[in-house]
Amino acid sequence: MNQVTNYSRKLKTFAIVLIIGLGLSIDSSLYAQWQGGGGRPGGGQQMNIGRFYGKVIDEEGKGVGFASVQLWGMKFDTLTKERKDVLLAGQLTAENGDFSLEKLPVFGPMTLKISVLGYASYEQKVAFMEQGQGQNGGSKKSDTDSGSDSDEPQGRPGGFSGGMGMGNFDKDLGNIQLTAESVTLDEVRIEGEATAVTLALDKKIFRVDKNATSVGGTAIDALQNVPSISVDIDGNMTLRNAPPQLFVDGRPTTLTLDQISADEIESVEVITNPSAKYDASGGQAGIVNIVLKKDRRIGYNGSVRGGIDTQMGFNGGGNVNAREGKFNVFLSANANRRRGVGTGETSRENLIGSPALNVLQKDVDDFTGTFINLRGGVDWFMNNRNTITFSGSFTRGSFLRSSDIDISTDSVYPDKTVTTLSRRISDSDRYFQNIGASVLFKHLFPKQGKELTADINLNTVKSEGNGTFTNEYLTLNYESLERQINGGGSNFITIQTDYVEPINKAMKVEAGLRASVRLYNSENESSIYRAAISDWVAVPNFADQYEFRDEVYAAYTTFSHQMPLWGYQLGLRVESSQYTGDLPNENLTFENDYPFSFFPSLFITRKINDLDNLQFSYSRSINRPSFFRLMPFTDFSDSLNLRRGNPNLLPEFTNSLEVSYQNIINKNHDFLVSVYYKQASDLITTFQTTEIINEREYLVTSYANSNSSLAYGMEFTVRNTLGKAIELTSNVNLYNSRVDASNVQADLINEQFTWFVKENLNISLPANFKLQFTGQYQSKAAFTPSSGSGRFHGWGGVTNTAQGYTLPYWFVDVALRKDLFKRKASLTVNVRDIFRTRITGTYTETDFFIQESWRLRQPQVVSVNFSYRFGKPDASLFKRKNNNVNNNGSDMMN
Repeated sequence: MNQVTNYSRKLKTFAIVLIIGLGLSIDSSLYAQWQGGGGRPGGGQQMNIGRFYGKVIDEEGKGVGFASVQLWGMKFDTLTKERKDVLLAGQLTAENGDFSLEKLPVFGPMTLKISVLGYASYEQKVAFMEQGQGQNGGSKKSDTDSGSDSDEPQGRPGGFSGGMGMGNFDKDLGNIQLTAESVTLDEVRIEGEATAVTLALDKKIFRVDKNATSVGGTAIDALQNVPSISVDIDGNMTLRNAPPQLFVDGRPTTLTLDQISADEIESVEVITNPSAKYDASGGQAGIVNIVLKKDRRIGYNGSVRGGIDTQMGFNGGGNVNAREGKFNVFLSANANRRRGVGTGETSRENLIGSPALNVLQKDVDDFTGTFINLRGGVDWFMNNRNTITFSGSFTRGSFLRSSDIDISTDSVYPDKTVTTLSRRISDSDRYFQNIGASVLFKHLFPKQGKELTADINLNTVKSEGNGTFTNEYLTLNYESLERQINGGGSNFITIQTDYVEPINKAMKVEAGLRASVRLYNSENESSIYRAAISDWVAVPNFADQYEFRDEVYAAYTTFSHQMPLWGYQLGLRVESSQYTGDLPNENLTFENDYPFSFFPSLFITRKINDLDNLQFSYSRSINRPSFFRLMPFTDFSDSLNLRRGNPNLLPEFTNSLEVSYQNIINKNHDFLVSVYYKQASDLITTFQTTEIINEREYLVTSYANSNSSLAYGMEFTVRNTLGKAIELTSNVNLYNSRVDASNVQADLINEQFTWFVKENLNISLPANFKLQFTGQYQSKAAFTPSSGSGRFHGWGGVTNTAQGYTLPYWFVDVALRKDLFKRKASLTVNVRDIFRTRITGTYTETDFFIQESWRLRQPQVVSVNFSYRFGKPDASLFKRKNNNVNNNGSDMMN
């Protein structure tokens, strides 16, 4: 059975346990125990002496463990004077699929219901009496085997001789076969061992926990395998040509992609057009939600893993989950060291000045990133309707970088060209610490589908770093030293509550409140070493202390109505936001205040038939400038490309329209096609200009709000399964973008057509081998990733530019995995960028200069990783077992 189905069942197990427990606790005496003979159907007392048992199997005849088995029957309600359907008994099947329901009433028809995620729901009418006394039929027949494979005794005669012709009160239902489920109204679940995909009309869900090419890496490696998403070598992420908002477990995060271990990721949700329920800060592209691994199966389970690569990198970690009774405990730990050597080149032709200068810069850098991460928590199932979760995380790490940059400068005179040579040697380090804590509460009401959730999340980040830069002017035989010291931190708190109220089976209302407060501070100092005094001297205008406060308060409501062929959802989100930046040393304050901003959303779906669905969606979103884009500190780690934030930036607002069509051709072939249009005002763009600083001319990259932008395109996601061994997932995105920055510079308009292709090919080989290829190509685009190599990793974020484009690039990764010990362990060998073609770069052209740069990092890195999984569905984990405990799965009921 494939890994996706197994994981899906685990997820549903938690929900089933709550539902069954809730039903069983409603009334412990749904039917009175019959005290003697002579009872009769429909009157007097019931006889609770019946037993149904059997085995749940899949289409291959293997037992299906942890499936929910429920028995429903009618009961007379003395309050309403009506008969109502109630839960008589329920349990989860044992690992081999066996179940046994005991102490059952023997009169009247009953309904057996079996469900587990990944299979079609099963219902069967059952009764203890033969034809004539009670009908025994079902919507789906059990297996034709005459008996169960269970170790339980076979059915035996039983009943009363009072002329009633009673049937067997100890009844074997045989082997009950479940059918794999592949089609639902709103989504199709595509299952595969290595690359499971769920294509839904409002989002795409990609299972990456079994993705071989990302084993032992970070979230950067995991997201590179996700269709629609592009990640550059610095970890800057784009979704449909724009930066999305990053979530972890459904909430915004302060972690960067290189601080999240790929081995901790269960799946990635791509939400291209979020509804009003979601945070409006989805930028232009939407939301990418990373879902971390967490298991709530009864008993204990976990894994350990480790690996090395040819760049002297290593990774190791493990996780364990244990559940018994009302408590579920989870803990994970990871350590990761990534090292890489990169090369790059920048050429610039200056169009002004006398003499004209042409600069060629070649650089080699060595990067080492190391971090450890601890994550743990406790789920407390207070009762059948209330659950509270306490969790925490701790991440600490460092990024060390050294680089040698050789610079050749040509001074072009009318009659000659003079070349000067120089070298810039830099050594920098950055240390960070991230501590998070959260409390989540969930309450289920007796009314099905009605629930209330609330959570509070706290996060604190501290960072510090320094860099030294040696400038060797080889031609002039002169040397200078520069230094940057920085430090800072942030505190982030969010409080949120959500409420769901079903009006009936077809309609529901959702509402929620959210408060988010972020506090940042940073201190930066730049200085030059003066040999005459043997000391460092601060450089004016290159030092600052900056404080930043960002507050967002929001409320939302949505109304959904699902009809047989049509469905729609209306939503409105209202946000009040304010952010304030202070430069205490200069007595300057920057403010942006938006008392009320409205973000409507509309979704309309049309079910054409069981295999075709159509959806239209509209939403409005906001992209608030990040702390580093606002911070007015100048980073000169690269003397040819200085970077500086703009504290006067305004947020950008985006209107998004999308039409999606989903077609499930058959269980092996399906596709999802989307046409989208996005219009943004006050678009945040990069802008490059030259400045004279300390009597020297520098190129400075900063940010500005352009007038507007348009982006429209079409995206295809196609999944094809060829035979039983090959699965190919293809993603193609064609789009056109237009940035109008004429307010920044006269007549500055940049329009660019771009196309993007990503392929994931998985091949199942004999002897439990799996081969995986991941390839990507992107043409040039009018979206420029930040260098990411500066002192501040957060400078980044991919942003728009009106002055150039990114250079096209392509790459291929390959991995081979071998499953061992009955799939309890796996050994994986992967190679990243096997053809050394992942060369990323930018081209910029202004009235002052023309510049082109490219970089290549970590090509053809080979890594070897091993993982081992363990676990046991044991409900008596923390206590001595009782030999009389039912061994048929009912002991797993809590």
